[in-house]
Amino acid sequence: MNILAFESSCDETAASVVRDGREILSSVVASQIATHRLYGGVVPEIASRQHVEAISGLCTEALKQANCSLEQIDAIAVTYAPGLIGALLVGVNFAKGLAIARGLPLIPVHHLRGHIAANYPAHPDLAPPFLCLVASGGHSHIVRVEDYTHFTVLGRTRDDAAGEAFDKTARALGFPYPGGIAIDKAAKQGNPNAIHFPRPKVDGSLYDFSFSGLKTAVLNYLHHAEQVGETICKEDVAASFQNAVVDMLSHHFLSAANNTDSHVLVLAGGVVANSALRERIEKECAQSGRTLYMPPLSICGDNAAMIGAQAFYEWEAGTRADADLNAFANVEIG
Repeated sequence: MNILAFESSCDETAASVVRDGREILSSVVASQIATHRLYGGVVPEIASRQHVEAISGLCTEALKQANCSLEQIDAIAVTYAPGLIGALLVGVNFAKGLAIARGLPLIPVHHLRGHIAANYPAHPDLAPPFLCLVASGGHSHIVRVEDYTHFTVLGRTRDDAAGEAFDKTARALGFPYPGGIAIDKAAKQGNPNAIHFPRPKVDGSLYDFSFSGLKTAVLNYLHHAEQVGETICKEDVAASFQNAVVDMLSHHFLSAANNTDSHVLVLAGGVVANSALRERIEKECAQSGRTLYMPPLSICGDNAAMIGAQAFYEWEAGTRADADLNAFANVEIG
């Protein structure tokens, strides 16, 4: 089954052709990083306009790279939630129009389900059930994947997501957007134990995250140093901040794995491109005898291949959308 998929939830416009949920025939992405770097973060209105400009050409390019015609496409898939509402609407309306014009079924896909599914083409032997850490710019979740379309959320962020904390800390340090890449690079030159930043916990919840206090602690450290005229080492701040984030993500995730007797663990989302996080969890899994799956760096961030992969299993579960499909800024993964 060939699925033509679209993703436009934030600042990447993407199109892909995926066969049977496991084989990526093409994957093209138009990044807006250069534009939003001027503002230190994503400007929703600009993102929406650039999606409009890019999506038709990307559709054509995805079909060309897949060596497919529209006649060989069996279904259209699109991210409908969560994300920036204006950006989502571009993808949803383009996909709806194409599906109606070609008489093809339309499959709506949840963005976080897509991130998890990015692992399926990369790991043909991976199948639910498993425990997954989903960490991205707007989300930090620990999810029990019961089967391909049934998910139980065990933990989530109560405020900032890990990726958001990376971006805001990077901006405070004067690093360019996107912040996660800049901090990861700087941290390699710094001492992760130079500064002790807090590891906030949520009372009454073993697995929920709170990154807002950590972000504030970094800002307070920088402001204090400025007020007293103290010279800071940006690399040490980056390494110490990153160490705190990795501690929190890995501790909560591995605690959930222990308490649920989960032996197959999966990482998903843009933040899992972070080298320190991958190394930490890989090491812990090796020591505990757990099996770990991680997506390749090329599909950790937003892309349409992950949407096409998940769409196949949504199709098998009977998920369809009509012409009244709408976009939503917030929808639970389950």
